[in-house]
Amino acid sequence: MQSSNLNINRIHIYIVSMANYKSSTNTTVTRDLLSFEDKTHNIYESLVVLSKRANHISTEMKEELNEKLSEFASITDNLEEIFENREQIEISKHYEKLPKPSLVAIQEFLDGKIYYRNPANDK
Repeated sequence: MQSSNLNINRIHIYIVSMANYKSSTNTTVTRDLLSFEDKTHNIYESLVVLSKRANHISTEMKEELNEKLSEFASITDNLEEIFENREQIEISKHYEKLPKPSLVAIQEFLDGKIYYRNPANDK
């Protein structure tokens, strides 16, 4: 393992092809941690790349969910006017069943769909 100072704020991540997170598997798989080290030669750098990509995916999913749920928002809600909306419940359940962002990020990383660059290594 390569020992170096890893500044996690300086690693830049670029998505090679935008993976459709809806088509990813939703199962948890036991993985060999050393397989993550193969691409970056540093397990910690690999984990930083994975966590940053998982945050990107999570943000995209949250924005998409909020956009769909905003259609159901009412400007003048009070306790008497709030009622159960089946479509809103179905949308929420659908998003709960999607794979976790970390699982999608791991799969993208192992498939080579994430391009990352550490400026500290470019010097």
